[in-house]
Amino acid sequence: MARRERPAPDPDDLSVHELIDGPTEILSQDTLDAVRGPEASGHDLSLEQTHDLSASAAEATQDLSGRGPAGTGARERVELPRMPAAGALYRRALLGALPGLGGGRRSAGVPAVELAVGGIAVDRTHLADYDRVCGFRLTDRLPATFPHVMGFPLALRLMTAPEFPIPLTGVVHVGNRITVHRPVTADETLDFRAYAENLRPHDRGRQVDVVLVGSVDGTEVWRGVSTYLGRDGKRGGGGGRRDQTGRPTTPAGSARWRVEPRVGTDYARVSGDHNPIHTSRLGARLFGFPRPIAHGMWSKARCLAALENRLPDAYTVEVAFKLPVPLPSTVSFGLLPEGGFALHDSRGRPHLAGLVR
Repeated sequence: MARRERPAPDPDDLSVHELIDGPTEILSQDTLDAVRGPEASGHDLSLEQTHDLSASAAEATQDLSGRGPAGTGARERVELPRMPAAGALYRRALLGALPGLGGGRRSAGVPAVELAVGGIAVDRTHLADYDRVCGFRLTDRLPATFPHVMGFPLALRLMTAPEFPIPLTGVVHVGNRITVHRPVTADETLDFRAYAENLRPHDRGRQVDVVLVGSVDGTEVWRGVSTYLGRDGKRGGGGGRRDQTGRPTTPAGSARWRVEPRVGTDYARVSGDHNPIHTSRLGARLFGFPRPIAHGMWSKARCLAALENRLPDAYTVEVAFKLPVPLPSTVSFGLLPEGGFALHDSRGRPHLAGLVR
């Protein structure tokens, strides 16, 4: 009788350790007897014994604390067969936040791994939908923020791994820097890689940078660095004190935008970022907000759409996310000297401060 093949594990369900070394396999008593030889057949071996498939590897298991092999800081590259499914990753993160189901103590360093996936084509219908939600013109040139959306599930896969030092639930996106090396068009296919670096203390917890790189035919064309804050509920602990000298300069508003409640769900649909803090009143309340807030990357994209005619072919745009944009609300966009721009509320308080260079 033919043996039934065990299905291959879904890469989205593996830890970073297992992505590098292979999944752990439970061996049957017959398999153990065959491996150990006839002299071991009389031994009482439990069916629950496990065998680490990396044990036969020529090299030792890599240290995932951020130091890499032999303290070199090197990262192990792991090629995934496809782009991960963002929805499943969010569900896993939310389940992991429930009492008794969480991953326990977090790592003291970033995973020494670089996740990669190749051959990601642009879906023109998706691109057009994204352009409409964020206010861009409908063209074949990708907005600077669109590769972030294309590769976001890869970064999310890294951030939902048990070895990631900051739990995804409750994480605060505090900054984003994008470098466009040249225009990227909808007929190009991109390869993405993602890794984490620069874990550091902050007066409200810890910050980490998640780097996402897009390449075409082996040449980097786009790079995004997102900075996330994991709050520990305590003050002190390094990272310096916040600047108490006052808020950034408030520009004269050159445009006023009404941000409707559907912006949260619309952007979640086109970006794959279904964090309930943006889409659900209950989800927002669980994290201390009276109502949903807009995605920070929607705010950045909306500002870049307003600057679309001013942007060169190659540039870097960096933003710091300040106060959340509650849904609904009215915001004002304005320009600052030397490439600066800002988004603020009716009282002049900043939601976002940015710079193009």
